[in-house]
Amino acid sequence: MRPWLGGVLGALAIAQPLSAEESPLPPPYEGVYQPQGVDEIGFWREDDESERALAASPLVIRDAALNSYVKGVLCDTVGPDRCNAVRVYILREPTFNASMSPNGTMRVFSGLFLRVRSEAELGAVLGHEFGHFERRHSLAGFRRARSGTDLLAWTSLLVSMAPSYGAASSQRSLEMAVYGQIFRHGRDQEREADRLGVSYLNQGRLRPQAASEVWKTVMTEAESSARSRGLKKPNFKAIAFFASHPPEAERADNLAALAVPDGAARDDGALRYREALAPFMPQFLDDQIKLNDFGASDFLIENMAESGGWSAPLWFSRGELYRLRGAQRDFVNAADFYARAIALDPSLAEAHRGLGLALFKTGRREEGMTALKEYLNLKPDASDAKMIALMLPQDTGS
Repeated sequence: MRPWLGGVLGALAIAQPLSAEESPLPPPYEGVYQPQGVDEIGFWREDDESERALAASPLVIRDAALNSYVKGVLCDTVGPDRCNAVRVYILREPTFNASMSPNGTMRVFSGLFLRVRSEAELGAVLGHEFGHFERRHSLAGFRRARSGTDLLAWTSLLVSMAPSYGAASSQRSLEMAVYGQIFRHGRDQEREADRLGVSYLNQGRLRPQAASEVWKTVMTEAESSARSRGLKKPNFKAIAFFASHPPEAERADNLAALAVPDGAARDDGALRYREALAPFMPQFLDDQIKLNDFGASDFLIENMAESGGWSAPLWFSRGELYRLRGAQRDFVNAADFYARAIALDPSLAEAHRGLGLALFKTGRREEGMTALKEYLNLKPDASDAKMIALMLPQDTGS
């Protein structure tokens, strides 16, 4: 399993972009790989057991239309022959991630849908994960990790038989070298998956330049998150010693260089993407807001509005974001955002609720009660209807 986004523990070196092949195309497809030998068969069986548990997980989003759409984007990206080897599971998890197991299980987190804006960008991420699958990176990573830890176990035994300062020092140096090699190998696999991912797009109908734009969005989100929390701007060019992925700036630059130039004029499927995801975005945004990362959430909402225009659900989500942060000035902004949502869709009951609660917090009780009454009129069976009714005078309550 190869996570799309890895952790960074400390900047140790400045990344150098790869001298990559120009605008590659995917290699000939060799068909679904069958595991060979005890290690591989055991690895695949372990993944089969994990998939059985995954299939029964309550986190899996089972909506047929959404699953069909995402699988279709994957097929458009990698081609129908490769696509048939994959089983896609969409998980309700608000972080930015996707992964793929050796047995053909692809996991897509719902947070990914907030961070891509088109079929081309979604295809770029899915194609990257398929690249890991096609090149069997998980298996190679497992073998390298096992070889390295076996070596360390034997050296530890030998050092215990001849203890000295020099032997212990040499063992520590060897440990650093082995761990560094393991993580460097993982970063090289990510670079190979990037090349494969963009090669699928180069050959397909979607715009390959979108792969680079995904990482530009990731960097801008990280900057917004850091700024909101009073932290310094992240360094997107540095590689941490234990980093499992290349730095974001390197990936954005390389992916832009690898995209075929004439692909820039292709369709990116932004409108189709927005229409397919529209029924699910309110829930995904609500999950994102609950992560309590104000800067990242505000950026994502604005990014979606920049792509498809401000809609009632987007204004409502921004109102929720500001109201739940709870600074006094936030309630004023929240009330304005709820009002904008209501202007676009007066039937959006939750916007009336948010408006009423925000107005109460700013001392505008009469206007707040009017908004809450409208909320109860629109949604009399709401789970919090009795609690909201307690905020209204008896003669004006429900």
